[in-house]
Amino acid sequence: MSEKINIEPLGNRVLVRPIEQEAKTSSGILLPETAKEKPQMGEVMAVGDDEEMPVKVGQKVLFPKYTGTEIKLDGVEYIIMDATDLLAVVKDK
Repeated sequence: MSEKINIEPLGNRVLVRPIEQEAKTSSGILLPETAKEKPQMGEVMAVGDDEEMPVKVGQKVLFPKYTGTEIKLDGVEYIIMDATDLLAVVKDK
């Protein structure tokens, strides 16, 4: 999480880096790129300036499959979405 992001979301928006699923099933079958589902978990990379922001940079979050706007920055894919679109924060065990 030490990378510097050159995007600062506005208002109640968040910048999330999707966490890709495993390329192999639990039974050991390798999945091609076209068979993978869209990620629904990601890491918050930047947050807007809303005073009541429900998440912080570095937290892992769950979000709906088809939400936000996908962008690519320096070869890395991100999603910018409203914080209200986030479903949950994933807590470490």
